[in-house]
Amino acid sequence: MESVLVKEYRADIMECAHHGHISIVNERGEVTASAGDPDFVTFTRSAAKPLQAIAAIRGGIASRFGLSGKEIAIMTASHVAEPEHVEVLESFMQKTGLSETELICAPSYPLNERSKEDVLRHDGSKRRLYHNCSGKHLGVLAYCKMKGYPLEGYADPEHPVQKEIIETVSMMCGIKAEQIVLGTDGCGFPVFGLPLSAMASAYVKLACPDLIADEATREAVTIITQAMNRHPEMVGGSGRLDSLVLQDSNIIAKGGFKGVYCFGLKKERLGIAFKVLDGSEEEWGLIVQAILEQTGYANPSLIRQMKEEFTHDIYNDAGKKVGYADTVFQLRFTQP
Repeated sequence: MESVLVKEYRADIMECAHHGHISIVNERGEVTASAGDPDFVTFTRSAAKPLQAIAAIRGGIASRFGLSGKEIAIMTASHVAEPEHVEVLESFMQKTGLSETELICAPSYPLNERSKEDVLRHDGSKRRLYHNCSGKHLGVLAYCKMKGYPLEGYADPEHPVQKEIIETVSMMCGIKAEQIVLGTDGCGFPVFGLPLSAMASAYVKLACPDLIADEATREAVTIITQAMNRHPEMVGGSGRLDSLVLQDSNIIAKGGFKGVYCFGLKKERLGIAFKVLDGSEEEWGLIVQAILEQTGYANPSLIRQMKEEFTHDIYNDAGKKVGYADTVFQLRFTQP
């Protein structure tokens, strides 16, 4: 049974109720707190990107092509195609010898409004590089090139690199590969249908790589997560929750389309995953704040910053306050 996570009010009348599920696991993958169904099955969407980057980094593309920390971080990104993102993506292509035409993600305009306006003011053309998943695609293509795999069909679930990614996701999530439901993501990649508890299990391993038995995978995860924390602006961009939360070196976080958000806490050795059932992302910042507060998170300055950036107040188009949002869920804490 889902839980009401956030209610929105306008003129003191409840206008919207956002239902969903939250799953929090410990370092053994045991559910220790939840709201709704902690094992609710949904698609990872872009929350899987740090996991999808493991195979290529484990395989050695960072040293083979001399990738910078920013270029590694953008492999995990849902970037908004701000100028720095495009600069890093173009550097990635130059180092790896890849062409933008080899990307299968659709030509897009930047998600950042200022960047989109700038494009429209000049040549006005969509680019595959502007697609928010282009960093993930470039990372996989670079790995294919290094391994001698065909670049054509690199997003097919039967392609060798995608098979390796699925096996890696299986290992990180603690679930058999054949139990993962495969769909197709917006960018054309395979996307993984998993219980929220399995996603949370993967994120506690991202936060605490010492939990990973395989040494090469452990080292790859360390490289990836260090890049995300050192270059949070690459993972999202201006005004994005991922980039704000990743400024805290104790947190590894990544959101996905249609309301999925995952994060891991290093010192606390916890993995958290939640799903807003109506697919909305506007409530993410409020929900993360509430989870951190209810679990007694020890960095109040982050929570204060989140309250400023992701306010409970609702404003109209002219900037006038017209309502407010309230997080109404209470986590159920259990002894595994």
